[in-house]
Amino acid sequence: MKLTLRVWRQKNADATGAMSTYEVDGISQDMSFLEMLDILNEQLILAGDDPVAFDHDCREGICGACSLVINGDAHGPERTTTCQLHMRSFEDGDTIDIEPWRASAFPVVKDLVVDRSAFDRIIQAGGYISAPTGTAPEAHAASVPKPDADFAFEHAECIGCGACVAACPNGSAMLFTSAKINHLNVLPQGAPERETRVLDMVARMDDEGFGGCTLTGECATACPKGIPLPSIAAMNKEWLRATRKARR
Repeated sequence: MKLTLRVWRQKNADATGAMSTYEVDGISQDMSFLEMLDILNEQLILAGDDPVAFDHDCREGICGACSLVINGDAHGPERTTTCQLHMRSFEDGDTIDIEPWRASAFPVVKDLVVDRSAFDRIIQAGGYISAPTGTAPEAHAASVPKPDADFAFEHAECIGCGACVAACPNGSAMLFTSAKINHLNVLPQGAPERETRVLDMVARMDDEGFGGCTLTGECATACPKGIPLPSIAAMNKEWLRATRKARR
């Protein structure tokens, strides 16, 4: 395959970025998207140019570090992480636009790399439990109703990649925040912080500069792990309940 790549290049958060165009040839349909970028970078290095900076880690669809906007879609045309997107999803001769996440709360570090530490600070605000559970086997022995366990497991699948933010017209982190809150709040170990967790994490989300939720569903559509949109409704209910209790 021969492809035209339009890649966002930006030296740092303060620099003005722009799209640069590159041609790559000999791309196999069996390559992953990141392997294709590796080929591009080899080409740039051999030409004495600066390679394109992009994040990656596991390359197994687990960590979400590889996050990119591809042709306007978070992670590209398939519902998967960028590293698990393969070139057979494209056609020979295609032009592919490759950009970083677009959100004020995710400043560009360089090229396609963004700083997603705002997510870490949201979790730090309330994503913990204070109930002593002993060793892991003892914690696993805590009695949890099956529906609650299933609900918690579903929302524990969030990998914090930020696709929900990148896809949202307002750059909202509501799906991420709600998933983390719902995961812990239905478990007995997380009960002591149930009310304060909701208020603290939502307040931190606002402080980080994420936009308001539009409830239009782009976040759930972009999520590579399929975190459901109803998690936002559940979290909003938690937030209202906690807010009312805090005002008493």
